[in-house]
Amino acid sequence: MPLILHGIGTAVPSRRLSQADAMQVAHRINAETPEQVRLMTRIYQKTKVLSRGSVLLEKDGDDGTVQELLSFYGEESPGTAERMQAFEDHAGELALQAAAKALSDSDISAAAITHLVTVSCTGFQSPGVDLFLIEKLDLSPSVQRTHIGFMGCHAALNGLRVAHAFAEMDPKAVVLLCAVELCSLHMAYGWHPEQVVANALFADGAAAVVASVNPSPTHQTLALRRSGSMVIPNSSELMHWEIGDHGFAMGLSPLVPETVGAALLPWLRDWLKEQAIDLEAVTSWAVHPGGPKILSTCAEVLSLDPGLLHESRGILQDHGNMSSATILFILERLRRRECSGPCLALAFGPGLSAEVALFDFQ
Repeated sequence: MPLILHGIGTAVPSRRLSQADAMQVAHRINAETPEQVRLMTRIYQKTKVLSRGSVLLEKDGDDGTVQELLSFYGEESPGTAERMQAFEDHAGELALQAAAKALSDSDISAAAITHLVTVSCTGFQSPGVDLFLIEKLDLSPSVQRTHIGFMGCHAALNGLRVAHAFAEMDPKAVVLLCAVELCSLHMAYGWHPEQVVANALFADGAAAVVASVNPSPTHQTLALRRSGSMVIPNSSELMHWEIGDHGFAMGLSPLVPETVGAALLPWLRDWLKEQAIDLEAVTSWAVHPGGPKILSTCAEVLSLDPGLLHESRGILQDHGNMSSATILFILERLRRRECSGPCLALAFGPGLSAEVALFDFQ
């Protein structure tokens, strides 16, 4: 039985930071020499990110956005406890906005939700976002909760797989999935090129889905048919996400795109063959924009028309890389376009690991 995505909701912080403003912050906390300033400018320009949201800008007033961010990122790096306090202060509200939109979009009442799946790799708290959503949305206190934590950028696809399993096990189940990521809480200090790249790419956002195995009679939906996974051998040192004394630290090797590219085509062709579908039959793509090089590599090795990655590039440009929430933003844009035929979602994370999901538009 396919999992029907009845509603999708997305949310970003109300205030945004241009890439030029973000570079001002980076010059303060990362660059130590004029040469590093010049190199950093090129790095930020190559990301293709134009703007992004940060919950750290969520203060009263109409100006001083850079100063607001620098009030958090001062002369010394904030400790992990301070960053986690910011997660507790802001994650619930952003998740609530996305979840409320998904419920409204689905025409399904909050009272009908039987399972709640939350996803995040940028913060931990207990009671957490799940309890916040139960209270604010007036979900049943008997709703069954599952949290998917610290899996990285592909974790929303892991969350959809869990939702699919719940719904197949109980056809009466109605699942609310919510991914919330506050990446701006984890900017790293000092001149570490891999972390500078991460600072230049990542942003804050939340996305939610309401799903079940029951068809929707009212509007076009996405149906999740199958999902799959691959861990690329001998690649674990190329990407990592670790908790330190000063937030969560990203390691992002420049070898990631070519390593993904070398493994992607043979794996994907074999996986699609198991689903009785040819790669060329896929009519729309939701590829997680880990960065512009990931997108160009996927397009090259899969021989995709550049237009098929328009939504992925657009989300990166408009919002940055919002980690796990990002893929749901792309799927929401594809659904608004009223696409038809098979849709393939791809995302990558520490491991190196890849997740794939095959959808149909209904």
